[in-house]
Amino acid sequence: MECENGTDIVEFVLVGFSSQPEQQPFFFVACLLMYVAGLLGNIMMFILISVDAHLQTPMYFLLRSLSIVDVAFLTVTVPQMMVHIMSSSKTIPFHSCMAQFFFFYMFGVTDIFMVSVMALDRYVAICDPLHYATLMNQKVCGHLVAGCWIVATFHSMLHAGLLLRLRYCGDNHLSHFFCDHQPLLQLSSSDTSINEVFIFFEGVPLILGPFAFIVITYVRIAAAVRKFSASGRRKAFSTCSSHLTMVGLFYCAITGAYFLPTSNYSSQRGTVFAIMYTLITPMSNPYIYSLRNKDVQKALRNLLGRVSFSHS
Repeated sequence: MECENGTDIVEFVLVGFSSQPEQQPFFFVACLLMYVAGLLGNIMMFILISVDAHLQTPMYFLLRSLSIVDVAFLTVTVPQMMVHIMSSSKTIPFHSCMAQFFFFYMFGVTDIFMVSVMALDRYVAICDPLHYATLMNQKVCGHLVAGCWIVATFHSMLHAGLLLRLRYCGDNHLSHFFCDHQPLLQLSSSDTSINEVFIFFEGVPLILGPFAFIVITYVRIAAAVRKFSASGRRKAFSTCSSHLTMVGLFYCAITGAYFLPTSNYSSQRGTVFAIMYTLITPMSNPYIYSLRNKDVQKALRNLLGRVSFSHS
C-alpha cells in the first residue's frame, strides 16, 4: 500500500532478539558483558598507545584509530539495545532510527577501510621494510585514516538519503534489534529497487573492494615470506593470522547481511550476522590484534607498575 501524504509512521518498534520474557535477562547479561569487554579493551589500547613511547609507530597509530572506531561502532547500537531488552517500550522515533542507521553505517564502513589500511601497513613492513618509515609515516597514516572517515561518511549519506525517500505505512515492527538496512527496506511500502541497485553497484565495490585488496596484499605477503628463514616466517605469520581471522569473520557477516536480495532476507539470519559484526568483532579486535603482542603486554605492565607506584 502506498502512502498518499508521505511517511505516516512516526516511530518503529524494534522486535529485538526474542519476544519471550524469560530469555530477556540472558540476552541483557550477554550483551552487557560483551559491551563492557569491548569498551575496556579498546579504551585500554587507546591509552597504552597514547602514553607509551615504544608504541609510537605507524602500526600502533592505526590500532589506536581502530579502537576509536570500534568504541563508536559498539556504542551506536548496544546501549539502546540493552535498554529495549529490559524495557516494555521498544520504540524508536523515525528520525532517530534514520540517524542510528547513518552513524552505524559510517562507523562500520570506516572499520572496513581501517582494516584494509592495516593490511597495507603489514605489507609494507614485511615486503619493503627498508622504506617502511618513509611510506608509512604518521603523516601518511593520518591522511589514510582521514580518507577512511570521509569515504565512509559520503557512503552513509547516500544510503541514508535513499532510505528517507521511501514511504512507510501500516506495520511499524522492525524485525531487528537496531535500525539496519535490510529490515528497513523490507518494511517499506515503496519500491526499493533503486536502493537495491545502489547496494549492489555502489555498496558491493566499496565494501568488497577493500576485501579484494586485503586478499591481494596477503598473497604478496605469503610470496615474500617464503624467502624468509623459519623463525622469520613464524614471526610474520603470527602478526598476520589474527588480522586475517577477524577479516574473515567480519566479511562473512556483512556479506550475509547486506549482499543478498531483500526478498531472501530473514530476521533470524540478519540477527545472527548482526551480532557478529556489531558485538563480537569490535569487542574482539583489541584482544586479538594487540593484547597478544609482546610490546603491548610490556606497555601494559609498565603502565600498571607506574599506577601502583603512584599509589604506594
